[in-house]
Amino acid sequence: MDQTKTQLTQETFDRLTEELNELKTVGRVEIARAIEAARALGDLSENGDYHAAKDSQGKMEARIRQLEALLSNSEIVSGMAETSTEVTTGIIVSLLYDGDSEPERYLVGSIEEKPDGVSVLSPNSPLGQALLGKAAGDTVEYEAPNGKLKVKIVSIG
Repeated sequence: MDQTKTQLTQETFDRLTEELNELKTVGRVEIARAIEAARALGDLSENGDYHAAKDSQGKMEARIRQLEALLSNSEIVSGMAETSTEVTTGIIVSLLYDGDSEPERYLVGSIEEKPDGVSVLSPNSPLGQALLGKAAGDTVEYEAPNGKLKVKIVSIG
């Protein structure tokens, strides 16, 4: 498995492709119209509508670049792994940090796959790397920015 690729389900890949196409066609046309309408109002230096439209244009173009990069460097995986007995990309894990009393739930995968109520953990992060291939009940240690941390895998799936 190439760790530099972003793994996406076909459904998420299709949704992101549709979003990209929508932004590049309809979104750009709508922003261009808003900018043109704001220009018609006169002095651009104090024109709030113009500045708001230009700001929206910048954010939309940033999202377009983000989606293009993500989709060009993605790998389609066959659905979210829900029945695995070990930590893999696309699975939700419950982790108990050393010293905590309540476990936290994470999706090991891409932020674009994020279900509601679950944080996302990149499989390429130090914790993600330490968890891959481990099973429920295992305790892993990984290097965090402020030192080594231990975390116990409470459950998988």
